[in-house]
Amino acid sequence: MEAIILAGGFGTRLRTVVPDAPKPMAPVAGRPFLELLLQNLSRQGVRRVVLSLGYKAEVITNHFGHRYRDMALAYTIEDAPLGTGGAVREALAHCHSDRAVVLNGDTYLEVEISRLEDLWQRNGQPLIVAREVADTTRYGRLEAKNDQVMRFAEKAASGPGLINVGCYLFPKHLLDAFPLGQPFSLEQDFLVEAVQRASFGLLVTRGRFIDIGVPEDYARAQVELAAL
Repeated sequence: MEAIILAGGFGTRLRTVVPDAPKPMAPVAGRPFLELLLQNLSRQGVRRVVLSLGYKAEVITNHFGHRYRDMALAYTIEDAPLGTGGAVREALAHCHSDRAVVLNGDTYLEVEISRLEDLWQRNGQPLIVAREVADTTRYGRLEAKNDQVMRFAEKAASGPGLINVGCYLFPKHLLDAFPLGQPFSLEQDFLVEAVQRASFGLLVTRGRFIDIGVPEDYARAQVELAAL
């Protein structure tokens, strides 16, 4: 099993509390946040990770090198911002397997990778990971039926529902229609339309979910992830 971690953002919203480091290297309970993500993947049997980097990439490459525990680490480094879609497209081209789990480098998500793999083996279709939350306003919501994603709704929708947590299982060639090096948004320029014309499976995770992209959740992570 391979994974892709999107770790190239500027971390603008977190700059007030982490002014110098790239966001995935923000210290959480005394450790770089990215180390907690890698540790979780290693425990679940992932053996190779492609890290998609941009801002201050050398801080990450110098810290981790090419191995973490029993996992090989590879890197793609943006010369200019590619957006989430362009970054995933580039990283998929560097994967060795026919599929990869995609995760955000600013989100701690204990997604059940064995469940993703089971669904892939059963259906062979791309998968979107969702989570049930009390209020979808901040994230926008997913509409689903019979374990299939039907539609991405606008962020204005409030109340309880399913949200896209930015985690996927994608076939290696899913984004080949986009040229390498072309910036685009994974959600807005691809997924919103793609789920209307093709089958995308759904996995509703029950694992821990903390997005450290805003200062209040970064503070929460210091407490909730301290025992990892």
